[in-house]
Amino acid sequence: MNNNKIANSSRIALLIAGLSLVAVLFTPIWRIELTAPQYPEGLTLLIHANKLSGSVDIINGLNHYIGMKTLHADDFVEFKVLPGIILFFAALFILSAILAGRKLMYTLFGLFITFGVLAMVDFWRWEYDYGHNLDPNAAIIVPGMAYQPPLIGFKQLLNFGAYSIPDTGGWIFIGAGLILLVCVVLEWKKAKAGLQKKTALNLMVIMLSAALLSSCSTEPVPIRIGKDNCDFCKMTISDKRFGAEIVTKKSKIYKFDDQHCIVQFLKEGKVASEDIAGVYFVDFSSPDKLIDAKKAYFLQSPDFKSPMNGNIAAFSHEDSLAKALPKFYGNAISWEDMQK
Repeated sequence: MNNNKIANSSRIALLIAGLSLVAVLFTPIWRIELTAPQYPEGLTLLIHANKLSGSVDIINGLNHYIGMKTLHADDFVEFKVLPGIILFFAALFILSAILAGRKLMYTLFGLFITFGVLAMVDFWRWEYDYGHNLDPNAAIIVPGMAYQPPLIGFKQLLNFGAYSIPDTGGWIFIGAGLILLVCVVLEWKKAKAGLQKKTALNLMVIMLSAALLSSCSTEPVPIRIGKDNCDFCKMTISDKRFGAEIVTKKSKIYKFDDQHCIVQFLKEGKVASEDIAGVYFVDFSSPDKLIDAKKAYFLQSPDFKSPMNGNIAAFSHEDSLAKALPKFYGNAISWEDMQK
């Protein structure tokens, strides 16, 4: 067998990836969701390869008041060149599968990674200009405030929560990149060690592992005292001993300054229970540490005087709670009881 040729399993994978890229032309690539009390149903901006869709007019109307530029597809040179770039990569994937050349596949990998990095840099550059280059004569001006949306993930912008994530086309693009990465790794290992052709099962296992590793993080993030606002009462979080967080399965973060706020937030159904990946509380004894609500020990005491008078503190260990009792006399309470 010619050692410069890739295996049939890699050729099939590259062919599938190339054909799937064509679908990117007909699906949104990225989405930015906005939520606020006055828009409980949310607003969505969908970015396609050649246009914008979703709540564009409403978002433009809101942005006018704070001096942000209005969004028009004609203003983006990217919409003129991106469809051609997508078709170029689709054709190069298919050509790599047909010719089965290892060097051609390596070249494709280098070009694809370079394009991905440049695309994200260009997207960040646009977001920066969009959020910082404001009209000085706008009706609403908040000194020192910028409105740059997050590149990926969640960010609070005044009373709006902005959530940025790939949409269908973006996930197809990422999937194609993962398939290409797996093929490159397998073929590089085979060429270096002179191994026999990998089976289709090995390819599927590595692809699944790569997909799992690339999934969004559902770990809690530190609460920034004096900077983060409570997602229920909207007050600035000022006491680091009583903070709490909800992390959704889409890695969206909700932060709270008190047990009362997080419980009321859940009771009002602000986020569906099936969408929650985890609920966390600040460890009263170690305020820089966040602990899973299911593993925490809670103490209710009027002596705590927490920000919203929930007066409940969380501890990572039962003995830590016991040590706090002489100073903060009260009753132990469970997370389940707190939600009743």
